Amino acid sequence: MPGLSRRGAIQSSEGLIVRVFVAGATGYVGSAIVRDLLAAGEEVVGLARSDASARALARAGVEVHRGDLGDLESLRCGAAEAAGVVFAANQHISETTDPAARARVEFDAVEAIGAVLEGTGKPFVVTSGVIGRTPGRLLTEETPAVPTAAALRLPVERSVLALGARGVRSSSVRLAPTVHGRGDARGFVPMLIGIARAQGVSAFVGDGSNRWPSVHREDAAVLFRLALRSASPGTAVHAVAEEGVPFRDIAEAIGFRLGLPSVSLAAEEADGHFGLLAPLVSLDNPASNALTRERLGWAPSRPGLIADIEAGHYFEDAA
Repeated sequence: MPGLSRRGAIQSSEGLIVRVFVAGATGYVGSAIVRDLLAAGEEVVGLARSDASARALARAGVEVHRGDLGDLESLRCGAAEAAGVVFAANQHISETTDPAARARVEFDAVEAIGAVLEGTGKPFVVTSGVIGRTPGRLLTEETPAVPTAAALRLPVERSVLALGARGVRSSSVRLAPTVHGRGDARGFVPMLIGIARAQGVSAFVGDGSNRWPSVHREDAAVLFRLALRSASPGTAVHAVAEEGVPFRDIAEAIGFRLGLPSVSLAAEEADGHFGLLAPLVSLDNPASNALTRERLGWAPSRPGLIADIEAGHYFEDAA
């Protein structure tokens, strides 16, 4: 692999162990990525902004690199000493800071990393999403992106993919809006469970036929590794195991587990019921994974979203 620093890779009896710098290494998705990379024999360096994060990384066998997304020099150093970079730092909808301001911080961070990697041939994988890109139409990996209010991180993806023409093997892993699995404490499913508990009903808008793609956390982690190793420069891949689960099915599965009725709401009732999630719950957002499977050999195998809700762990965590 061209452009590796002296510390970028280590030769062992098993072959080449790649040194991967991961931003967002202690997050819900990022920690799964780290576990998968370690299990595959990679050497992982994780960005840690706090002592608690540093301790968690060290316990997992990850080298600690102190800094945060606002510390651009720290990001540059981490990227320069690695054979590849995974940017899994994705600010969450439930956090109170201005989402647009958070998107700008992420944009500056990937620009700083990209400047270091330019011309090296190293892989740079960034986290993005499929939600809100082509409402009502099937989104493929090659569908032209249309900016919408729900796609605040689109400039981050565009910045990274543009590096494919400047000597970086850049790719974007577009996550489904529901990345489900054990440990999901702040995603859409636990938020919907919390709303149903508070409101006494599990609701959907209209007939609830609008579709939400989904992916299991562990399947998503595998895809990041595959993209790191073999995605072509400047390409998007879809971390979407299920093309679109009808929202009514999600609401009914939650209602059944909680022993609550599932009800239809009119569009004008959504704000009062769903609050922060109201703009999203009626989106019809199907997304394909056909090109991702073909190009990277990704074969998601974990339980689907409804099966994961029915398994009950979400309700243990949310109780």
